[in-house]
Amino acid sequence: MASAANLSENSAIRHPEWQYLELMRQIWEQGSERVDRTGVGTRSICGAMLRFDLADGAMPLLTTKRVYWKTATREMLWFLTGETNIRPLVLQGVKIWNEWPHARYVKETGQDIALDDFVQRIADDEEFAMRWGDLGPVYGKQWVDWPTYRYRKDGLFEKGEGINQVAQVVESLRSNPGSRRHIIEGWNVAELDQMALPPCHKTYQFHVAGDRLNCVLYQRSCDVALGLPFNLWSAALLQRMIAQQTDFEPGELVWMGGDVHLYLNHEHLITEQLAREPQGHPVLEIARRPDSIFDYRIEDFVVQNYTPHGPIKAPVAV
Repeated sequence: MASAANLSENSAIRHPEWQYLELMRQIWEQGSERVDRTGVGTRSICGAMLRFDLADGAMPLLTTKRVYWKTATREMLWFLTGETNIRPLVLQGVKIWNEWPHARYVKETGQDIALDDFVQRIADDEEFAMRWGDLGPVYGKQWVDWPTYRYRKDGLFEKGEGINQVAQVVESLRSNPGSRRHIIEGWNVAELDQMALPPCHKTYQFHVAGDRLNCVLYQRSCDVALGLPFNLWSAALLQRMIAQQTDFEPGELVWMGGDVHLYLNHEHLITEQLAREPQGHPVLEIARRPDSIFDYRIEDFVVQNYTPHGPIKAPVAV
């Protein structure tokens, strides 16, 4: 089986999802086994690349297990608001960030409250959510409100106006498409210790080739079984939205991973998914063009031709 970094031409022609499956197999069969931050244990490789052509509405939406793309889309729209509290997600039934504030609550209060009960309190009690639902300055905060500080004459610094990187990239793509500085960066070194989880999908760079908008995503740490299916969809979604806003056609999504790993307690998921074959070619239609990149709604996105295999559940390592 060819590695994901050096895919065979035949594999790429068959179906783009084979890249993902070959990466999963490579890690599970050849990755180095080690103890990780969570204590669960992983098998890991250093460095991988996947490439997906988004022409004609194509999206890297995995078919060998059901991926809940609406959940990932709601998360992306939440990022673009700059919000850092999980309550707006909870009220939409999005569960993907719940474990981190719950773990902090249990650790700091000593109250062994069940996760479902904690999440219900977040939904029902706005004051409780303000105290315990915040994740710190994660993704969206850095994307649309990167903090700045101004030097004062008295020798001190005061908070300045935040930088909206997303808006700046949209404007730079319109005014200077050949620039090599179309970048959205989440890795704010000064604020990492305040985040519930430092950004995994940390750097997005956009590249214009003719009338096509390409995107490169660098991900420092990647849970291939649970995280990567969401990351691929979300990156392609952001690319599609920005392409629409800047009058480009969607081009290629290039995903690059640093520490690319599988958790040891995901063996059942890995075994089952590797026994399946991709089926169908899902496409995304964006039903309208909002006035700005920040005005999209979940109803704007319609996926067609998505007939995946069934979901495969596995625990999230926190």
